[in-house]
Amino acid sequence: MTDYIYEIEMKVRDYECDLQHIVNNANYQHYMEHARHEFLESVGANFAELSQKGINAMVSRVEIDYKLSLTSGDRFVIKLNIAREGIKLVFFEDIYRLADNKLCAHGRIESICVKEGRLTRGELFNELFQQYL
Repeated sequence: MTDYIYEIEMKVRDYECDLQHIVNNANYQHYMEHARHEFLESVGANFAELSQKGINAMVSRVEIDYKLSLTSGDRFVIKLNIAREGIKLVFFEDIYRLADNKLCAHGRIESICVKEGRLTRGELFNELFQQYL
């Protein structure tokens, strides 16, 4: 993917690395989640406020392809784009190491919207992300 609508820079912290001195695979999902939350805030959405209204955007599926390991101290950027697929909002997230701009991980995260305990058609996604969809 070459077109992105949002990006955020981060740095690998020592405790995110495993015995092999590389970032543990689970942390890539944490990085991507952080990027999604920051993106939501950038469009004026807040998870806590939505939840108080009985609206919950939730992950329904995660796929991550690992390409190149990050190590302690590496600076990286997470770039994302979104698309609608039926009732789902799909986030496409790529993590690049800043030192050489190499792709480290590619994620596809599907999310759904539940209102007052019931699955919706994703109207909230259309409302929040109309300029990107």
